[in-house]
Amino acid sequence: MVHQYRNNGYNIVLDVDSGSVHVVDDLVYDVIGFLKDDPSKTCEEVMARFAGQYTRAEVSEAMEEIRTLEQNHQLFSRDIYRDAVLDFRNHPTVVKAFCLHVAHDCNLACRYCFAQEGEYNGERALMSYETGKAALDYLVSHSGNRRNLEVDFFGGEPLMNFEVVRKLTAYGRELEKTHDKHFRFTLTTNGVLLDDEIMDFCNREMDNVVLSLDGRKEIHDRMRPSRNGKGSYDLIVPKFQKFAKQRKELGKQYYVRGTFTHFNLDFASDVLHFADLGFDQISIEPVVAPADAPYAIRPEDLGIIKEQYDLLAQEMIRREKEGRGFTFFHFMIDLTGGPCVYKRLSGCGSGTEYLAVTPWGDLYPCHQFVGNEEFLLGNVTQGVKRTDLVSTFKSCNVYARSECRDCFARYYCSGGCAANSWNFHGRIDSVYEIGCELERKRVESALMIKAALAD
Repeated sequence: MVHQYRNNGYNIVLDVDSGSVHVVDDLVYDVIGFLKDDPSKTCEEVMARFAGQYTRAEVSEAMEEIRTLEQNHQLFSRDIYRDAVLDFRNHPTVVKAFCLHVAHDCNLACRYCFAQEGEYNGERALMSYETGKAALDYLVSHSGNRRNLEVDFFGGEPLMNFEVVRKLTAYGRELEKTHDKHFRFTLTTNGVLLDDEIMDFCNREMDNVVLSLDGRKEIHDRMRPSRNGKGSYDLIVPKFQKFAKQRKELGKQYYVRGTFTHFNLDFASDVLHFADLGFDQISIEPVVAPADAPYAIRPEDLGIIKEQYDLLAQEMIRREKEGRGFTFFHFMIDLTGGPCVYKRLSGCGSGTEYLAVTPWGDLYPCHQFVGNEEFLLGNVTQGVKRTDLVSTFKSCNVYARSECRDCFARYYCSGGCAANSWNFHGRIDSVYEIGCELERKRVESALMIKAALAD
């Protein structure tokens, strides 16, 4: 499968199954387009098609280049992954990551919150140290030979239960010594309770910290007010700036993570606002919400959003060349290595390698399924009881989704989010169509950036 498009003056050709990306002139671009549906066409057929537009010598040279790429399996390549993913389904399941819900409570009242202000369709609760210990024990005992394990302290707002976060981190470090494991701890916070003590702790112990911020002051305060209705921007931004500066100086990871909605379709301005505040690791995601929510992204918004990705890509190129570049999560593409084939095919590993743990120790496929009893897998003390659900999630890959078969971006998004599929279609092996449209655009923009910076 070949996908080709023009963006910002570049003719870009993506050979989907090999992952090869080619920046070509108009002639080669046109010839590939003619051959795309039937690469076996002869040089004479190609010359006849472009007679009067290009000379025979030009077409002959272009065909020679194309055939060389084809022989090197960099163009018109074949899908060699289907058997690999079928084999992956037969491998024993090991757990490698937990989303640890240490707090089903929050001190903000974000208007788009999928977790109902931290309650997840249930009651407010804080995880006990004993439950957290049982969760880490479960993770270690079900991780097989895998040494590197990931734990994200999540909520609600996890800093509302910071003492348990601190104690569980220390317990994890003890488990490392006795079980030859390494924990990669991360924490996601809205910043309200962030102070110097917590920053120091995170700088010692957290491999990554996610800082929730939606953009410009008026945008952030509209969607992320406190419980009394006041905005939180002025409270958290100075702390985030200080924390991000510390993380950068220490060579530690962080990123500022926002959400854009129907109310700020000009979200590129919010990303650039982050960069102007000094943040250089940035993510901003489209909200996923019921269609009748006033802030939901609508099909008619897609044109504007795609234009914003183009504007953002062009500005990122300019700033990178000026020596003040930044990383935008959705434009991160590794063309030389990238994720392994299993990750490209099966995605985030929710329901199999990655599980969410509630404050009382219940196991769910991921944080977005928490509170939906249909997806309750088991408990950290009793283990996984719904092995049928685990098998279902394990089979949920790009080949299980009919919508992915003809999509050029399938190896970049791995079929998309199972929770979004469930929420919109009542099944985990479908797709969220708006998300698909935006993913395709982000891939195109990301590849164009690569082309421009290599130029």
